[in-house]
Amino acid sequence: MTNHSEQNDSIDPDNCTDAVSSSGTVDSAGSSDVDSTDHADHADHADHAEQAGSSGSVGEALVTLRTPAELADALPYLLGFRPEESVVLIALHGERGRLGGRVRLGIPGRAEDWPSIAEQLAQCLVGGCERRGARPDGIIAFLCAEPDGAESGRQVMERLRPLAQVLRTACGRLDVPVYEVVCISGGSFWTYCCPDGECCPPEGVPLLRPGTSVLAAATAYAGIQVGVTTREMRARLMPWDSAAARDQQAALDAAGVAIVRRIMEEGGHAEVAADTLDLARRIMGRMTAAPLVSDRLEADLQDDELMAHDEAAALILGLQDRTTRDQAAEWMEGDIAAPALRLWRALARRCVGTYGEHAAAPLSLAGWVAWSLGDTTEGQEALDMALCADPSYTFAQLLHHACAGDLDPEPIRRCLRGERTGRDAKEDQADLPLTTELLDTEKEPVGAVPRRRRPVRPKSGSPARSTDRPSTAGPQNRRRTIRRAARNET
Repeated sequence: MTNHSEQNDSIDPDNCTDAVSSSGTVDSAGSSDVDSTDHADHADHADHAEQAGSSGSVGEALVTLRTPAELADALPYLLGFRPEESVVLIALHGERGRLGGRVRLGIPGRAEDWPSIAEQLAQCLVGGCERRGARPDGIIAFLCAEPDGAESGRQVMERLRPLAQVLRTACGRLDVPVYEVVCISGGSFWTYCCPDGECCPPEGVPLLRPGTSVLAAATAYAGIQVGVTTREMRARLMPWDSAAARDQQAALDAAGVAIVRRIMEEGGHAEVAADTLDLARRIMGRMTAAPLVSDRLEADLQDDELMAHDEAAALILGLQDRTTRDQAAEWMEGDIAAPALRLWRALARRCVGTYGEHAAAPLSLAGWVAWSLGDTTEGQEALDMALCADPSYTFAQLLHHACAGDLDPEPIRRCLRGERTGRDAKEDQADLPLTTELLDTEKEPVGAVPRRRRPVRPKSGSPARSTDRPSTAGPQNRRRTIRRAARNET
């Protein structure tokens, strides 16, 4: 599954894909600098390196990035994940090059799209920084791409050279210079701005061994972990391609017939919704009770084993209902959020075969919960995949706009909390007990319409009914059962 941002669509400068706030991941507490002393013998490159320094700190430690090698090594720590097939722009502020806003986009497959994409990326970064009150003084760019087949890293660098040039030109039109463009491919890096073959040889410079740089040590000391690659994130959400996929599709086919019959019955819609949410709670309970597994792949396999094919099918189809999905979105915080995210990932993997479009619902929920928990990167990837599954899925569109725009998810959380509170209040009002006293029908005139019983409110001091966990029957079903019982008594 490709990143949704890799499609040849235009970018909204007010809502650029993968825009990262100026606080970032690593430099949120301060600043780090880049020094040019290692390139003092090369005046042009020294000027580039000094101004392309990053300013940000990890905790209270000031981190100085002195060389292009350290810039290349720093990229995963600055983004919080290891970008793949991506172009990344990072804004610099002040004389010491304090790191600012960042934008990332999948490299378009067609070279003819590069000029327009470069123009829009530059506008997105500069415009976003200006809205935050600080126009950038410079930009550093990274082109990350792995060799394809027999292609070498150097060939990748040469292939992407026109993209590096149009990026510099696009930023220059906005009067913001690009001080350095670094290409990372095949375990090495190249710079497009240094003409000196001694410090930046044509064959490239090997990347620093992971975890050996000053920035790596500082982030580890601060307790910050570099996330997985974008490819690994997407792999956790991709549908099965194993033999089990056939059994899952058969279960989805059978569940589709059954759920349509149930919804057609009187009150069937409410019953299906209640059963869907109740089943989701039970499976999340299994996941919570399961032993903790640190390895991501093993953890996903364990979650897959905790859910039967028919259960997954019932949940996938049940979540296609908007109101059911919106209620499930309320599991976005607290102890229930982590198992909910695991469940949505597992359901996305079960949307196999012809049911790929159904993945939009669990992918959107996974993206929302990840974003709500503070993982903007996974949230963005999941929402990108949801829009790939169904580009017209409104829920994913709205969340994608907010997440990519670096908005605070708290207003959405408040809205969902309000919906839950209002729904619980309505259930309390609707579920007030009815009188069991029989009507004296012998004194009623012949042909008279029987009087309706009025609900008897509980006396003051009586214990309130708990609504923390909705009944599996649902409020509509409870009211219907009570009314039928009352008619039978009369």
